[in-house]
Amino acid sequence: MYDMKNLSHLGQMGQEAPSGMDAFWQFDKAAFAPGAVDALTKQLAAVAVALTTQCPYCIELHAKAARDAGATDAQLSEIALVAAAIRAGGAVTHATHMFGKGEDGK
Repeated sequence: MYDMKNLSHLGQMGQEAPSGMDAFWQFDKAAFAPGAVDALTKQLAAVAVALTTQCPYCIELHAKAARDAGATDAQLSEIALVAAAIRAGGAVTHATHMFGKGEDGK
């Protein structure tokens, strides 16, 4: 199902919904434009988000972009663990909603 060749269909989406796709590409370009955060940090953040959303396309594209921006294997490994910790932390903290609303009404 996940094949990088599928991304060639983005052009068709642009033909079918040009204003929406144009807006998306402008937003994407603006988000990754130089600013207060450097390119490497933005790409490492993108890798972390891609890992938590589990998008194989984004993982591949942003890992490559991070490497192109100078990311090392150590940096990519650490950012993967940060993403995993945040995802696990979300599960643990959301688990607190299971308590205090039992049969005793607490």
